[in-house]
Amino acid sequence: MTETKIALVTGANKGIGYEIAAGLGALGWSVGVGARDQVRREEAVTRLRAAGVDAFGVALDVADDRSVAEAAEFIAGRTGRLDALVNNAGITGGGPQQPSSVDPQIIRTVVETNVIGVIRVTNAMLPLLRHSASPRIVNMSSSVGSLTRQSGPGGETTTGPVAVAYAPSKTFLNAVTLQYAQELADTNILINLACPGFVATDLNGFRGVRTAAEGAATAIRLATLPDGGPTGGFFEDAGVVPW
Repeated sequence: MTETKIALVTGANKGIGYEIAAGLGALGWSVGVGARDQVRREEAVTRLRAAGVDAFGVALDVADDRSVAEAAEFIAGRTGRLDALVNNAGITGGGPQQPSSVDPQIIRTVVETNVIGVIRVTNAMLPLLRHSASPRIVNMSSSVGSLTRQSGPGGETTTGPVAVAYAPSKTFLNAVTLQYAQELADTNILINLACPGFVATDLNGFRGVRTAAEGAATAIRLATLPDGGPTGGFFEDAGVVPW
């Protein structure tokens, strides 16, 4: 009998995170729905279970040390291991985010969730991932974190929305992920970045052109990579995203 695989998805009560949980669940995985808000977390678990997913709630605030530690203890007691961790939780920080006028506190808040939060959760869950035969970590990034895509072929700056907190936080996350890939190179843990594309979620006021399910596809693929798959990469539906 094949052992059921177990995943934790942060920020899984809505949007892309919910669809990642739903997609893994459809593949037969047991999925932990990580979310801060108890009501929204329970509602998401109820919806997933109604769709046939083996879902369970995990109280989790990625910006809080104690919350993350307690989440790791809960999963350890419930399942004893993790086969995949998807660090999906993230914030934009709101606006305005012009470099010359931004409130530095906005940057601190965004980095705390989008970067330090990923480090905090990953480090807490690594002992559980090491108990898996094929552990995978997926960090949700964005094309706005690509320095190549933020600049033109000759190095000129491209036009587009300025987001000095959000966009660089994803560049920072990309760099951090590469550091993990180097440290974990001699293990069986594969860690990669997923770009969901411009998805219509409340993060962008539903201005995106892709559905949350479409945005979840790359993360699901990376969470279920076969042994010997890539690590330390940045991917989207069309392939590799340039750094």
